[in-house]
Amino acid sequence: MKALYLIALSLFIISCKNQGSMDVEAAKQVSIDSMKTEIAKQKVIDSMQIEMAKVETQKEVIVVNQPGTNTNTHTTTTTTTQRKAWSSTAKGAVIGAGVGAATGAIISKKKGQGAIIGGLAGAGVGAGTGAIIDGSKK
Repeated sequence: MKALYLIALSLFIISCKNQGSMDVEAAKQVSIDSMKTEIAKQKVIDSMQIEMAKVETQKEVIVVNQPGTNTNTHTTTTTTTQRKAWSSTAKGAVIGAGVGAATGAIISKKKGQGAIIGGLAGAGVGAGTGAIIDGSKK
């Protein structure tokens, strides 16, 4: 009877060891497959970015050939409008609000209320400082 229990126990241990090595190999294969998939996706993204850069830099050239006339070449270029930069007042208000909210949340026992009050106070001080800077630039 002991021999039967010993054989059953040894078979159980051996089967568990094999299952563990199979799981490790399967996990390795899944990791490798997912890495290959991500590499393929990244290659597609990179190639699309290269093509988009080519399209942006390329100028459109239209060549019109008419019988009996000279060749007319028309080139068109696209211009991009630049966004207006932030004023010092706006920058100061945003930076002040962030610093004030962080400071208010750290100092206050009521974190949310402290963050709101600190953010408002910081925005006011930052906007005032930014307005002074804007005035000195003019």
